[in-house]
Amino acid sequence: MRHDVVYNERILAVAQDPLQNVATVLICQNLLLRTGISHILSGTRFALTDMSCDDPSNLPALDDTMPALFLVCESRSNEELAAMVETLKAQHPFSRVVVLADTMDPDTAVQLCSAGMDGFCPTSMDRHALVKALEIVVLGETYIPASIGLALLEQARQGRAHLTHDGAGTPVNPALLDKLSEREAQILRCLTRGSSNKVIARELGVAEATVKVHIKAILRKVKASNRTQAAIWATGHFDLAQDNVRALAAGE
Repeated sequence: MRHDVVYNERILAVAQDPLQNVATVLICQNLLLRTGISHILSGTRFALTDMSCDDPSNLPALDDTMPALFLVCESRSNEELAAMVETLKAQHPFSRVVVLADTMDPDTAVQLCSAGMDGFCPTSMDRHALVKALEIVVLGETYIPASIGLALLEQARQGRAHLTHDGAGTPVNPALLDKLSEREAQILRCLTRGSSNKVIARELGVAEATVKVHIKAILRKVKASNRTQAAIWATGHFDLAQDNVRALAAGE
């Protein structure tokens, strides 16, 4: 059963109770930041655990039947953050993970969401806005600032505007979509939703290693250098294919 389904069935009802505290683990090596975040969350339902934690390998024990939230406030590379998020999700699959940082570019947001991140909150957020964002996350939704969402939409728009050409200005073969196998097309659609390899493997009932092999083939076939580019490509091409089917149906 998918983790989000289990979360909705077992934990969401508790998370919806405004009087129910949410066990919150702050992963942060900076003492000043830890103190500030603790002050911000003081008096809210997000009760920080007594044990300080600066690494996922030193996590406190949590009850997986209750709402739990991890706040990651670490200055690390994108790859390290993604690995940390994946570790947290692997150890506590029904928890929610939010990253706190000064800034985050759209590609990084997609990468971390693929790893399992449930929300990104800029450190510049107003206290009340931050608490509301965390509320949205524990209710099972994903939170990202509007600036990132608009940037991703703009990337998708630009990708659709250049559907007929690749990066070098060369016309793209419209039959390229047909060259994908049925399984590759399924995985490509999962990429447009930001699903991680583990989630894709679980949904399709295949090994994670098999998903990785298919993704390599997909990147080669659609001439994309990473998952984000492939997802943007897929958004436009799948939509275009559906529009063509509707147009043909209307003309019959």
